[in-house]
Amino acid sequence: MLKQTIGVMVLNFSNLRSRKAGSAIVVVGIGGVVAVLLGLLAMSSGFKAVLVDTAKPDRAIIVRNGSNGEMDGWISRQELEVLKSFESLDVVSGETYATVTVLKRDSGTAADAIVRGVTKDAFELRPEVEIVAGRKFQPGKYEAIVGVQAARQYKGLNVGETIDVRHARWTVVGHFRGAGSSVESEIWVDLPVAQDVFRRTDLSVARVRLHPDAMASTNQTIANDPRVTGVLIPETLFYASQAAARAGLIETFAYVIAGIMALGSVIAALNTMYTAVSRRTLEIATLRALGFNNFAVVTSVVAEATVLATCGALIATLFVYLVFDGVGASTVSSGSQVAFAFRLTPDLIITGLGWALALGCVGGLLPAYRAARLPITQALRGE
Repeated sequence: MLKQTIGVMVLNFSNLRSRKAGSAIVVVGIGGVVAVLLGLLAMSSGFKAVLVDTAKPDRAIIVRNGSNGEMDGWISRQELEVLKSFESLDVVSGETYATVTVLKRDSGTAADAIVRGVTKDAFELRPEVEIVAGRKFQPGKYEAIVGVQAARQYKGLNVGETIDVRHARWTVVGHFRGAGSSVESEIWVDLPVAQDVFRRTDLSVARVRLHPDAMASTNQTIANDPRVTGVLIPETLFYASQAAARAGLIETFAYVIAGIMALGSVIAALNTMYTAVSRRTLEIATLRALGFNNFAVVTSVVAEATVLATCGALIATLFVYLVFDGVGASTVSSGSQVAFAFRLTPDLIITGLGWALALGCVGGLLPAYRAARLPITQALRGE
C-alpha cells in the first residue's frame, strides 16, 4: 500500500505544471491568510516582548488601591517617606506620570507621549538606563532626557530642541536607552519641575526594589500600615496584565480576520482541487482499475493540497520576515503610548505552518473523497 501511495503521489506532483493557474490560486490564497495572521501575531509578540523586558522580578510598583495603572495612580509625599523607612525596600523612587502632545515623525499627526517626573532614585532603580547622547537633566532646571524610541518616533525631541508644555519650555539635553524596555518611549524630567508644570503636589506611583521573596510580606506590611493607602504589585504581574489586555485584543483580531480569509481560501482550494480531480477522472479511474486502492488516491490528492498550502505558508513567512520583522510601531491609546518592534518568533512560524496544513487538508479532503468514491466504470466513460 505504501508503494502504491508513493507512486500515485509522484505521478500527481509530476502533473502540477499542467495545473499552474489552479495551483497558484491555492498558494496565493493560503499564503495571504498566513501573512495576515503572522503579521498581526508578530505585532502582538513585539508588544509583549517590550513589557516582558521592562519587568524585573526584584521590582514592584506601589499605586493607590483600586487604581488601574500609573495614569490614575496617587501617592502622597507623606506615604513616600513612610515607604522609604521600610527596611525591606532597597530603593524607593517616587514618580509622576503624565502626557504631553507631540507630533509623529511619519505622519505629522498629534500624539501623546509619556512624561515621567523622576529623581536620582529612578536611575538607581533602573540601572539599565544609560545616556547615549548628551547628558542627564540637572535638578531644578527645565531640562528633559528622551528615550531613543520616543526620539525616533516623534518630532522635536532631538538633543538641543525644546518641548512646549503648558506654560513651560523644556530643553532636550540627552537621549537614553533602557535595554529595550518601555521607558525608551518616555520623556524624563526632574520631579519637582514636572510637579510644577502639571500642578501636582502628590505623586503618581512609587516604584521600589526589593528581594522577590519579600514581595508578599512587604505587601502585608503596607496593608497593615494605616499611613499608606497603596498596594504593592510586582512588575512582572503589572506588565503581564497590561500585555494580556492589549496583546489579547490584537490576537483576537488576528484570528478573526485570518478565519474569515481562511474560509475564502478553503473555498478557493476546494474549487481548485475539484477541478483538478475532474480533469484527472480518467487517470484516477485507470489507476483504480489497475489495482491502486482508494487510500493511495485520497492521500495523493490531500498531499497535493497540503504541499501547495505549505508553499504558500513559506512564501508568506518569508514576506513577513523581510517586510515586517523588526519594524517599529507603537500603541495608540492616549496616556500609554509604547514603542515596540514587530517580532516574528519560531512559535509564530509554526503556528502559520499549522494553519496552512490544516487549510490544505480541508481543501483537499472532500475532492479526494469524491475521487475515491466515483464508480470506476462511470469514471472510465468520462462521466
